[in-house]
Amino acid sequence: MSKRRTRFTAYGSAVLLVLGTLTVTSAATATAAAAPNPQDLCGRGTAIKFDRTAFPTKPEIENKWFPLEPGMQFTTTGKVVSTAEGERKRTVISTVTGLTKKIDGVNTLVVWDRDFTDGELAESELAFFAETKKGTVWLFGEYPEEYENGKLAGAPSTFISGIDKAQAGIAMQDHPHKKTPAYPQAYAPSVDFLDCAKVLDRDRRVCVPTGCYHDVLEIVESNPLEGDSAGRQHKFYSKKTGLIKVTPEGGDDQETMDLVKIKKLSSSELKSINKQALAQDSRGYTVSKDVYAKTPRAVVAKSSSHSGRSPRNDS
Repeated sequence: MSKRRTRFTAYGSAVLLVLGTLTVTSAATATAAAAPNPQDLCGRGTAIKFDRTAFPTKPEIENKWFPLEPGMQFTTTGKVVSTAEGERKRTVISTVTGLTKKIDGVNTLVVWDRDFTDGELAESELAFFAETKKGTVWLFGEYPEEYENGKLAGAPSTFISGIDKAQAGIAMQDHPHKKTPAYPQAYAPSVDFLDCAKVLDRDRRVCVPTGCYHDVLEIVESNPLEGDSAGRQHKFYSKKTGLIKVTPEGGDDQETMDLVKIKKLSSSELKSINKQALAQDSRGYTVSKDVYAKTPRAVVAKSSSHSGRSPRNDS
């Protein structure tokens, strides 16, 4: 988990790399040769391998564990129990917009999350995803506006792949299995963001208010940068639905969330959502001048019946 609020469509963890001044000697050279790759962010062999050519021109996301169809809206509710602030109610309304935005050379799909604590808007976030031709979903950045007492307080946790050394990461693997190693879901050193994830199970039965789901995928996320105080999160994904549940494991802030509503927006409702998300995108050029203002503006996607995606096995 990152230090920020947990989005119901995403992830978590972090590593702090401290580089000291080294005297070059034969002994130091030998030690460096034996040291692990500093880019192995979530453990040995987990360096991010980003290839822009792996993504199609149109950002359609059809991964069975992480489907993002424009016009779909998911409402989740739960609570956060904090050692500092006690228990707070939380509601997240996550909407897949009809917008696209080019980030780090890749056309991404825009998801708009509105996060409410005890009934008041606490965060409004634009998140950017794209799926490779083989079916792996990547997270390319986030623009999370923070609100205090109903007023915009800024967006200090904004990160965009390709800016300030931030890197896109894997939001969902194409074929997740328990034997695969942990993987970074995004890395942004300027805001101490590094989400790591590991598959725990692919055969869970989980019940939430929207129903009981079988063959559920369980992923655990951790944040080494925050130490034991951060704890870990378990996230549960159902085929063709996506994230349905979040549970805590240790940590000072323990969050439990359940999917309570799934809605397919009408064309007029989606048009309204697009308008509001575009307004936030435009606002970002003033609120986050050093990061977000460096990106191309989001636009309404052109409809097309052909995705340009290669066929794949969804087993």
